Amino acid sequence: MDLKEIQNLIKFVANSGVAEVKLEMDDVKITIRTTLEGNVTEATYLQMPTAQPALQPAVVPQQIAPVATPAAPAPPAENSNYITIKSPIIGTFYRKPSPDKPMFVEVGSTIAKGNVLCVIEAMKLFNEIESEVSGKIVKILVDDMSPVEYDQPLFLVDPS
Repeated sequence: MDLKEIQNLIKFVANSGVAEVKLEMDDVKITIRTTLEGNVTEATYLQMPTAQPALQPAVVPQQIAPVATPAAPAPPAENSNYITIKSPIIGTFYRKPSPDKPMFVEVGSTIAKGNVLCVIEAMKLFNEIESEVSGKIVKILVDDMSPVEYDQPLFLVDPS
């Protein structure tokens, strides 16, 4: 059972009004408890490895109200002429090469193709992210020293 199926099961149980559901499969045990007063769902997920002793259950409280969705892009009319530079890897985003050095780029900086925009640390390796376009930095979408995901927007560039 993958994470998406578990999340769907939690949503289904929370909306059904059932107080508790237990699901046991070959190597997975899931218990979902809901309370109607605070709309809180508590899920216990236990995966039983075959060669190791049983793992302790992990309790994940989750608010049922609105489901968290990825950040919506800004209105297309505003950003339609901008190019988005995205993260090519997962890691930690840094705007400086080191703490005592200046930022690679600021809002308003003019960049050329091949300029280093930031550094992303992944597994103790610092990867320089170079621009694939020329233009002007309009917006920096990630805070310094923040974790970033693959394909997450980092910068908005005006190519004109």
